Amino acid sequence: MLSEPSAATVRATLPAVGAAIDEITERFYARLFAAHPELLRDLFNRGNQAAGTQRQALAGSIAAFATRLLDRPDQRPDAMLGRIAHKHASLGVAPEQYAVVHEHLFAAIVEVLGEAVTPEVAAAWDEVYWLMANALIALEKRLYEESGATGFRPWEVVGRVAETADVVTFRVRPADGGAVRGFRAGQYVSVGVTLPDGARQIRQYSLSGAPGDSLRQFSVKRVAGDGTTPDGEVSHHLHARVREGDVLELSEPYGDLVLGDAADRPLLLASAGIGVTPMVSMLAALAADGHRAPVTVVHGDRSPADHALRGDHTGYAGKLPDAAVHFFYERDAEPGTRTGLVDLTDVDVAPGTRAYLCGPLPFMRAVRAQLIGKGVAPADIHYEVFGPDLWLAAA
Repeated sequence: MLSEPSAATVRATLPAVGAAIDEITERFYARLFAAHPELLRDLFNRGNQAAGTQRQALAGSIAAFATRLLDRPDQRPDAMLGRIAHKHASLGVAPEQYAVVHEHLFAAIVEVLGEAVTPEVAAAWDEVYWLMANALIALEKRLYEESGATGFRPWEVVGRVAETADVVTFRVRPADGGAVRGFRAGQYVSVGVTLPDGARQIRQYSLSGAPGDSLRQFSVKRVAGDGTTPDGEVSHHLHARVREGDVLELSEPYGDLVLGDAADRPLLLASAGIGVTPMVSMLAALAADGHRAPVTVVHGDRSPADHALRGDHTGYAGKLPDAAVHFFYERDAEPGTRTGLVDLTDVDVAPGTRAYLCGPLPFMRAVRAQLIGKGVAPADIHYEVFGPDLWLAAA
């Protein structure tokens, strides 16, 4: 909870800080990487930095956190910060790194806002920062304790399957022969690779296999640039260079898009493109657990040939006693599927449905709006974003 003097100062200065937050975060990253180039080389996603999406996500999270402190001063912000904490834990972020971020972020604030940053303003925003940082540090400590590990472990590739022209599934086992920890359906792992220029880059990929499997399985879409964003350097590296017998570095599983207690709840699992990966894992878990309540499966893709893990998608759904499957394809739709973008107009959604979404942000925003229009409670709609979470930044 913010102190009363700081709350008044933050409320008065939030419009000015919000208006300048993009410039502040741009200067922050420039300062941070100038002082610590190893962070850009070995920790931060260079593609997201080049595209500016990480800057947008940071700006959105700071503004949203400050607003939350003002609007709901008596509530802990842990739920809001949970997704960030899971991402940080998958990267191995350490508590001492928050002091480094603080140094360069506040220097950037002073550079941009100048004399407007009085001692009172600096103290108030310092309080905001450390409330957010200490909450994240506590959440990440708990996640590390639950996983039993920090950092990465070597895993050997024992299988590689081309799902589509642009998606490959890798099956891996611990290179040290040790045990494979369990995971919750919907979670992801961080995968670290050393690129030809010597940089160690890390990306997150959803686990697409069944929980309880003796191996780990994750599926990677080769990311193509569009003129404004670069090609995905890690996804291209994995597709082009990694074969059976190679060794990758993997984190323990993290992520808060998990089924939870869904024993008697109607569920809707909606995905688009490579967002299918956590949904396949969820369906595998539901089938193994004997889930009997209704499950609605919705997926959108460019074509049936581009639909990764389609056999698993339909196979696991077919093992459920009360499942309805709706596939939408922009082209080459087959009998029993639909042409066009995902549209829930004619899809029955049972009362009390809990929904899980994964895919591009415009897709999830559209599906969320349609679900709310059908009476699904906003609190029952959960989502996962690949890459920086721009949901708040785009709000």
